[in-house]
Amino acid sequence: MEIKRLHDVPEYQLAKYPKKTAIATKERGAWKGYSTRELIDTAERIALGLMELGVGPGDKVAIASGNRSEWCLVDQAILRIGAIGVPIYPTSSPDDYAYVLNHSESKVIFSANGEIHAKAAAAQPSCPHLGHLFTFDKLDGAKHWPEVMALANEAARPTLQRYKEQVKNDDLATIIYTSGTTGRPKGVMLTHNNILSNALASSTRFPVDDSARCISFLPLSHIYERMLMYLYMYSGVSIHFQESLDDLGDRIREVEPDVFTAVPRLLEKIYDKIVAKGDGLTGVKRSLFFWALDLGHRYEVHGRSAWYNLQLAIARKLIFSKWQAALGGKTRIVASGSAALQPRLARVFTAAGIPIMEGYGLTESSPVISVNELDNDGLRFGSVGRPIPGVQVKIADDGEILAKGPNIMVGYYKDEENTKATLDADGWLHTGDIGEISADGFLRITDRKKEIFKTSGGKYVAPQVMENKLKASRFIEQVMVIGENRKFPAALIVPEFVFLKDWCERKGIAFESRDKVIRDQRVLDRIFKEVEAANEGLGQWEQVKKIALLPKEFAIDTGELTPTLKLRRKPIMAKYEAQVEGIYSEG
Repeated sequence: MEIKRLHDVPEYQLAKYPKKTAIATKERGAWKGYSTRELIDTAERIALGLMELGVGPGDKVAIASGNRSEWCLVDQAILRIGAIGVPIYPTSSPDDYAYVLNHSESKVIFSANGEIHAKAAAAQPSCPHLGHLFTFDKLDGAKHWPEVMALANEAARPTLQRYKEQVKNDDLATIIYTSGTTGRPKGVMLTHNNILSNALASSTRFPVDDSARCISFLPLSHIYERMLMYLYMYSGVSIHFQESLDDLGDRIREVEPDVFTAVPRLLEKIYDKIVAKGDGLTGVKRSLFFWALDLGHRYEVHGRSAWYNLQLAIARKLIFSKWQAALGGKTRIVASGSAALQPRLARVFTAAGIPIMEGYGLTESSPVISVNELDNDGLRFGSVGRPIPGVQVKIADDGEILAKGPNIMVGYYKDEENTKATLDADGWLHTGDIGEISADGFLRITDRKKEIFKTSGGKYVAPQVMENKLKASRFIEQVMVIGENRKFPAALIVPEFVFLKDWCERKGIAFESRDKVIRDQRVLDRIFKEVEAANEGLGQWEQVKKIALLPKEFAIDTGELTPTLKLRRKPIMAKYEAQVEGIYSEG
């Protein structure tokens, strides 16, 4: 069958490889699954119920939840009506909830739990279109989502069928409000064709088939994991949703996924835990562990000698097999996106038999623009791969990456000014990222256009280059390079306090509190050694000259990170103004 709209994807799965478990979520200690047939039937009943509530083609319905089967079911119901889904990131502020619900004119919202429902309920008086609130968890005093299905009127099924057939592939499917690093969220308008074309093109880079299982834990409220949800359905992959990161390791070992997606920070944490365990070994076991680790860090795509490959085979059997077991034992591929991945991580995990394929994209591009692949000589460490089929990429005169293709957004909802600033007259998306394309077609991201700053000496500095180098250190959890209109670059650093505490114990340094330990000169000197190592190879004007250590991690709920974990530089500068001034007042 031909797939033209996103709600055609489950129908395609049913026709080609009907699944006993198409989607599943763990509830009360057991996995509750829906077959492909049950997924479609449940979505249809929710759609009929929404129609009884007055939802029709073009109306907006919001979902605010972590990853669970209900998210997928409600999404499919919305799409079948020809309505427009408005996902909201669960931890967004009450103010952002009110803004998004009002700006989008959402008629209905489905909230995962009591905390989210309270934010939706608080927003309702300022949202004249918002008439109905439902929850996925069963809560006292709230309407439970099965009540929507109970409203289903079978007599309206011909109308629903007509709605489904009337949806065109260039109709709007969703409005996704991007958090951005400044200002109000912007509503990215994506059509069925935007997302579907991206899913089908990206599927050519994923070596999975209808025998595969995945675990889905990156937020469905972002287009990255949501597009992959449709890709998984299209490929016949059984999807296991995971709402919390708290017990993610246990769930991964239960599901034994063939594929999953991750962000670099998660991969860094997994790596750090593995190395910490290796540190705790003694004797021959410890020697073998670090021999294998060193071997992994020297892994290359091309030019490996027969001697190296023999050693790697031994390392995979003795050491790296335990890494694989920690991730379920069957992982064929891990896709990494959202932020820059340290090449050393991609290198060592791939050497360990857990291939990490880094990609690149934006919400505005549905999202994938380029991604590495295992086949077709398609992997280069430090790159984000070649553009996917159908997507064109070029570098503007000022170094900005421009993209064009069927995946590029229609524009920003009710925001013509920002739309014109981002989409030019020829249809090129101005990404705001700086990059380069190698002779063999691989794209590399070097910085954010708006984040490059100039020192008082007139020299330009790309902060992400240094930030990415510093984040490779086991001593450093988070970092922001500063120095706009200042004499030299400096850095605000949040130490990796778990590792730092262990190091302090080994060195006989008291660790009474975070506030005290970051003022200890021995700690400052040790972390500055990491800075000096990262400075190597950079121009004198680019090198970080001084640092300030911070006692608390940057976070989403404190306004220092976006929901996609990007730094909000202005709020961080404002919050730590005293530390910044301290750096530059000391000469």
